[in-house]
Amino acid sequence: MNLIKTVTFCSVLGSAFSIAAQVPATWSYQDCIDYARLHNIQLQQSALNEQVSDYSVEEAKAQWLPTLDFGTSHSYSNSPWGTNTNSLNGNFNLNAGWTVYNGGRRSNNIKLSETQREIDRLATTDLFRSIKTDLLTVYLNILYARESIDIYEETVQLSEAQALRAQGLMEAGKLSRVDYAQLKAQLEQDNYSLVNARSQYATRTLELKKILQLGISDSISAAPLDWPEAQVLADLPPIAESYAMALDTDIQLKSLALQDDAADLDIAIAKAGRLPVISLNAGVGTGYAVPGENFGTQLKKGWGEQLGISLQLPILDQKKTKVAVAKAQLAKQGVALDTDQRLLDLQQAVESWYVTTREAQSRYVAAVEQEKAAALSNELINERFTLGLVNPVELLTAHNTLLEARHSVLQAKYMALLGEKMIEYYRTAEISLP
Repeated sequence: MNLIKTVTFCSVLGSAFSIAAQVPATWSYQDCIDYARLHNIQLQQSALNEQVSDYSVEEAKAQWLPTLDFGTSHSYSNSPWGTNTNSLNGNFNLNAGWTVYNGGRRSNNIKLSETQREIDRLATTDLFRSIKTDLLTVYLNILYARESIDIYEETVQLSEAQALRAQGLMEAGKLSRVDYAQLKAQLEQDNYSLVNARSQYATRTLELKKILQLGISDSISAAPLDWPEAQVLADLPPIAESYAMALDTDIQLKSLALQDDAADLDIAIAKAGRLPVISLNAGVGTGYAVPGENFGTQLKKGWGEQLGISLQLPILDQKKTKVAVAKAQLAKQGVALDTDQRLLDLQQAVESWYVTTREAQSRYVAAVEQEKAAALSNELINERFTLGLVNPVELLTAHNTLLEARHSVLQAKYMALLGEKMIEYYRTAEISLP
């Protein structure tokens, strides 16, 4: 018994470790993508739609098969005030039918259901690509927030040192209490900014958890990335080439092309309402009556067979076919307008990311130079302040200028990286982070 308990405990423990292993402590961007592919609820729902489409195709193809049904009926009758007789009657029927021609509806319905199945599959792919871009934005925001925390932590350390030095100068009579209070207030402001930066980081992390649909007890931490300056300032490919590649890789354009095909099929199916329908039918049956001859004899004598062909030629259908064709043609026009809109959206998106990325790269170059100048100025003013040669106003100005310059570098850096990755996405339909 103890052995069984031990084995059971080890199995449960092993399962727990297996589950824990599925959720890494530190997540790379690819980890997020892989997890979302397997666990995202919207993707799973979209996959269910694909399965429904598979059954729709199967149902459409089955329209080529004949129908076959069996039927039987039995009745009892009694005439107590007339002939004072009663009887039992029954029959058995086996009927088959097959549509020889219905204006091409069956073939077009199969094509339509197969087209819709492909549209549903593209919808799943497009949803997954959308999740990728959402993850990219949030992931880079987390890295940006983390670096902001680093900046504020260094700033707080510097402010603490300045406040401590100011206290020494005040106690030595070289600095007024007002000047010391200003530096102390700056320290409190930097501490507040640090708390706010940490709050932003927590918010961005929560956004990532929401996209991944993690539980409340799950923790997540984005893996740090090394971004060399060459990556930030990388040359962009020709915009015309990127737009052409975006047209080739865009899932929505492929879906709209299929929707256009589906609209043509809908028109053909609607027009088939004007065409005749030819059907074959066959059946066998027999019956019995009680009182009467021997049951078996009655079934044998009552046996009958029939084979027939029917033709239905529509003449007046209350304009149903006319209206159906008109609606299908309008739907095709709507698909054409949606395609034009998508082409315009795609063009504007690609162009917008090029403009944004180039502006961010230019700002990055200028911000780096500004940071170098601000860092040198801050260093010199701090040295003079240590000697008691600088008033707090100059010190605080240099302090805030350096802080703003560092944030300008950080903002431009991540905006440029986001733009580069979005251009990569439009070109290749894939996103990769180092």
